[in-house]
Amino acid sequence: MAINLQKGQRISLKKEAPKLKQLMCGLGWDMLKTKGGFLSGLLTPKPPSADLDASVICLTENQKIDSQKDVVYFGNLRHFSDAITHRGDNLTGEGDGDDEEIIMNLTQLPTNIYKLVIVVNIYNAFDRKQDFSHIDNAFVRLVDLSNKKEIARYTLSGSQYEGQTGMIMAELTRDGDDWSMTAKGEGLRVKDLAAIVKKY
Repeated sequence: MAINLQKGQRISLKKEAPKLKQLMCGLGWDMLKTKGGFLSGLLTPKPPSADLDASVICLTENQKIDSQKDVVYFGNLRHFSDAITHRGDNLTGEGDGDDEEIIMNLTQLPTNIYKLVIVVNIYNAFDRKQDFSHIDNAFVRLVDLSNKKEIARYTLSGSQYEGQTGMIMAELTRDGDDWSMTAKGEGLRVKDLAAIVKKY
């Protein structure tokens, strides 16, 4: 049974999935529904769908990024090692299940990669006047591709993300021959992914 993580909680992937080699990182979200009846729906224009972009930032042990090639996102769908593959951009977040999926082969990652930071940012957020207070049910989950079983899931909760346009959802950290997942839920006010990458 999958573990529902709380913010700040950390688990060992080896303990939860001992033979784990390849996993799918799924991210999903919905637009927050406006409250009110039929008439308010006619009077209040429907807010535009938010375009959220999921990315993976690969860090070395000193918490730094070696190269721009170590950022996997909609503009660079495959890590140069072939260990990480982004399955493409979802522009609306509509529908059930995962909105964006990233495949990771942990055994294939270069040994200098110590941490994988899973981030989501709202595209063109400032111009569209959108932030994470407009987003509902945002989650990240890890699935063992060998048996399609969900290992862990972290869902953002609360309304404390007003003004935040980027989000560090989770981190995967190398620990010898094991990897751990930490639920982060760290909101950021940033213009774009490049601003998040600059942190590293």
